[in-house]
Amino acid sequence: MFASATIHTNRFLLRQFCSDDLAFVFEGLSHPDVILYYGVRYSSLEETNEQLIWFNDLQKNETGIWWAICDKENLSLLGAIGFNDLSKTDQKAEIGFWLLPEHWGKGIIKEVANPVCNYAFEKLGLIKIEAVVETKNENSKKVLQKLDFDYQKTMENCEIKKDELISLAIYIKLKREDIS
Repeated sequence: MFASATIHTNRFLLRQFCSDDLAFVFEGLSHPDVILYYGVRYSSLEETNEQLIWFNDLQKNETGIWWAICDKENLSLLGAIGFNDLSKTDQKAEIGFWLLPEHWGKGIIKEVANPVCNYAFEKLGLIKIEAVVETKNENSKKVLQKLDFDYQKTMENCEIKKDELISLAIYIKLKREDIS
């Protein structure tokens, strides 16, 4: 099992999720603006507990790790960021993130994503981080570009969501080797 990992940035504390975070996770993953392009949505606290179990199982099975993004000053919860589909064999994982809408546009993901990616490269031994984004999700695509993720390709009409075909854009970030 991956050890719990706390990450600090100038403004934020990232920590693993716990059972006390249930109401917050429900608030985020039931909010229409958050789930618009997100693959998960919940309609009750009881249902949302599955997400906390999933976070725990990822870590226990070493297939991912997710952090709650907290304001350093008052420890209020703002969003989440993490990895799933982690493959030790292929040394890669998929990154995901979300914020409550009142925290959008404040550079939060930009500030926390680089330390999270560095953790994946240095502590988890990954060489590649992938991001899969619905093509209509312009905000996430812009964030990934600011984080130096490279656009790879678009998979056209590859999934069905709300009875409509959607396309997914694939971005990657590779571990940069220090050149001496």
